[in-house]
Amino acid sequence: MPGMGSVKFTELGAFLRSRRDRIRPADVGLPHGPRRRVPGLRRDEVAQLAGASVDYYNELERGAGSQPSEQMIAALARALRLTADERDHPYHLADRPVPAHGGPASHVHPGMLDLLSRLTSTPAQVITDLHVTLVQNPLAVALLGDHSGLRGARASFVHRWFTDPAARRLYPEADHEEQSRAFVADLRAAAARRDAKDTEASSMISALRDSSAEFAALWTDHDVAFRRDDRNRLRHPALGLVEVNCLNLFSEDGRQRLLWFTPAVGTDSADLLDLLAVLGTQDVAGPTS
Repeated sequence: MPGMGSVKFTELGAFLRSRRDRIRPADVGLPHGPRRRVPGLRRDEVAQLAGASVDYYNELERGAGSQPSEQMIAALARALRLTADERDHPYHLADRPVPAHGGPASHVHPGMLDLLSRLTSTPAQVITDLHVTLVQNPLAVALLGDHSGLRGARASFVHRWFTDPAARRLYPEADHEEQSRAFVADLRAAAARRDAKDTEASSMISALRDSSAEFAALWTDHDVAFRRDDRNRLRHPALGLVEVNCLNLFSEDGRQRLLWFTPAVGTDSADLLDLLAVLGTQDVAGPTS
């Protein structure tokens, strides 16, 4: 990677500092603390929120070090609660292409991030209408696996569901047919809400019709229904079968959803979910909705 010494990289450091200074710790779910010397976030707190080392983030603010990746810029934009216009700015300054809408590096609505940061005792994540995971809290990673490294078509759980048998391990086999129908109906509803000139959803649908006979057959049924409130049975490698309610909060344009998982009444899932923080991240297939 080239070194960061240009005027644009110096501007990037100044921009990050300015955004850091305006955020209160409470805005991102951090305690204020009795000895805080700065009105906004400290550098180490931004690094923690973005999943970066403190030394690396310090270098970025100094306009030095290596060129940040697109994934790192997306993580910093989320940590600093940037608006959509602000989110694009560091990509330009770092000479990185601005990610297309709908991918794993998509801008997450600040309101969704704020709510996610407050959901500390239940698994929660933000996904797109095409089921691409944008950000997860630690309990969601522990329950569903870490999806931050998925790229391209595989970033969508719907795509993986119909093209990768490993994705289905998250559900009992008896539930697969029901889940397939629900995913197809939800995808049809999401695609219809998009602009007619939008090709992301139509390209995905075309690819799935060509690669999955099951998807192609279900698509001809023309079922349509958004996934809002589901009761799902999840197979966890350490906990076994966990029954949860999956609740959805939609953004105004319907392009993003905040999902959170609560234990199903009448089951032992409450106790099982309490073990997630102890067990930590497990290698599982992907998100449920």
